[in-house]
Amino acid sequence: MIDIHSHILPGVDDGAKTEEDSLDMARAAVAQGITTIIATPHHKNRKYDNDAQSILNHVDILNELFTKENIGLKVLAGQETRINGDMIEDIEKGELLSLNGSKYLFVEFPSGQVPRYATQMLFDIQVAGYTPIIVHPERNQELIEHPAKLYEFVKKGALTQVTAASLVGKFGKNIQKFSNQLIESNLTHFIASDAHNTNSRGFVMDEAFQQIKHAYGSDYHYMFLENSELLVENSNVNRMEPGMIKKKKFLGLF
Repeated sequence: MIDIHSHILPGVDDGAKTEEDSLDMARAAVAQGITTIIATPHHKNRKYDNDAQSILNHVDILNELFTKENIGLKVLAGQETRINGDMIEDIEKGELLSLNGSKYLFVEFPSGQVPRYATQMLFDIQVAGYTPIIVHPERNQELIEHPAKLYEFVKKGALTQVTAASLVGKFGKNIQKFSNQLIESNLTHFIASDAHNTNSRGFVMDEAFQQIKHAYGSDYHYMFLENSELLVENSNVNRMEPGMIKKKKFLGLF
């Protein structure tokens, strides 16, 4: 299994604090059946800045550590960038890091809202040759209240990634319900851990995939697994025609 979103690099953001924390996370990931993990530290979220070269250096160090400790987990480089007006300039300067050097680029929205310029920025990212992946849309208040906005983003070429913990209810029943509605409406394309530690923000990938298999069948289960593999290979991922989520389904969510 491949996990495309994690905060396993030590001491760079609100994820692992020390190398020992990273080792604990790596062992937990392997226990979940994860063999490859993309390290995606926060970047330009007003608290953390992690430029491309520093991430690549940290990934090399962590891979050497895991080899030394005989942990069968391969770490790849990525970045979780908060949407901002300088993204295209930063892409041109080589300061933004796509996922494993692929055409796929993580884009994070603020938790409470979607910036007005998001539509244009997502378009500009695609013009620059990258496919934006909106991370954890199920935890964005504005998208929950106005799911048609996410539909439009996906319809126009963006992809999305839902957090495994959201699917299994770790963020509450409302977010769990929204996560499932995103799957039902073909509005998400990846399931990833967004793991920060082994306690409050763990992996739960195995549990999430078992739940998907039970609720939606083997086709969806394998599609999500395969999409992560296709991303790492820089291949085109599986996409199904997105469907609108009816507003009435959200009455009483928040």
